Amino acid sequence: MQKRADARRNEAALLDAAAAVFVGSGVDAPVREIAAKAGVGVATIYRHFPTRGDLILAVFRHQVVACAEAGPILLADKTSPFDALTAWVDMYVDFLATKHGLPEAMHADTEGLHRYFVDTLVPVCGDLLTAAADAGEIVDDQQPIELMRAVGNLCFGATDDSQYDARRMVGVLLQGLRIR
Repeated sequence: MQKRADARRNEAALLDAAAAVFVGSGVDAPVREIAAKAGVGVATIYRHFPTRGDLILAVFRHQVVACAEAGPILLADKTSPFDALTAWVDMYVDFLATKHGLPEAMHADTEGLHRYFVDTLVPVCGDLLTAAADAGEIVDDQQPIELMRAVGNLCFGATDDSQYDARRMVGVLLQGLRIR
């Protein structure tokens, strides 16, 4: 059965709120914090997502889709392909922050999720890299999976060290792609 448009919008707003809370507080954040951010009752969250694992999985999939859909939109809206790539990587960093702790929270094998993530996002990153290279803004031999892994490695552990600014380091990485 297809959900009504308003129910889909409410669910998307709830997932956005959960993602924002996960970025700030991790995937173990209290459900009441997510409900408050979404402006709904705790029961509403459980009606949509009976378990924490269901919620985390839905946030993960929602953010993969949002990142994938953003690539072409950013290319059309930004003044340059490099600006589009930079904005997309910023979204990707937010996604990585919500992904932190996913395997532990799910208590499950996340291999299928990883494959979904790679199959969906690597082509989008590749399109952004190609556009920036074709525009003469970056060196043209960059592989999307390598960039995504590098960004992921720069983000790893950022939640455990308040003196480390992963976003700043990702910016340094992106500037390293630029043609001088």
